[in-house]
Amino acid sequence: MERSAIVLAGGSSTRIGEDKGVLELAGKPLLKHVIDAVRNHVGEVVVVTSSQDRVKSYSLLAGKGIRFARDEVETKSPLIGAASGFCAAKGEYSLLLPFDTPFVSSEIVSFLFEICIGRAAAIPKWPNGQIEPLHAVYKTTVAKDAAAAAIEEGRLDMRGMIERMRGVRYISTLVLQQLDPELQTFFNVNTRADLRKASALMARQERT
Repeated sequence: MERSAIVLAGGSSTRIGEDKGVLELAGKPLLKHVIDAVRNHVGEVVVVTSSQDRVKSYSLLAGKGIRFARDEVETKSPLIGAASGFCAAKGEYSLLLPFDTPFVSSEIVSFLFEICIGRAAAIPKWPNGQIEPLHAVYKTTVAKDAAAAAIEEGRLDMRGMIERMRGVRYISTLVLQQLDPELQTFFNVNTRADLRKASALMARQERT
């Protein structure tokens, strides 16, 4: 298998007050928005979450053919979830995404996969130097080993993994803007205000 998608769904959703994965936007759970955006670009979708209860609830809404993995360590960290996903993924390359980004761009997904071939990772980078490691494509085995090394050394941030990888390719968001002019692919729903904004954006897209 060439491509996998890993969707991180282990967050506590404290700022919004309920499980974001099942929170509906335009009549569809947030998690399902992400799954539907990537399903046709990959050979498998792996949803990584933190509890068996979430596995049960998400399996009811995710649709057929979705695989699930549990965080291997109790510590709350995106790197822990990513490491669990890389261990579970069967694809040579893996797209990593959070479960609360309902406007994932199919064009950007395809582009990141294409430019990651022969590289350790393809990671978006803003003009100010900030990177988007949770909206990136990785060579699965390389990322798995780097994540394990970082965790073993007590580095639980995504940069701890990336710093241990050679051959990382950074792609300017200015380039990605040609595919997604408003860069909505990076929009996260963290609060009720974000959800209202997402609803307005969704309604605007449906009118155009």
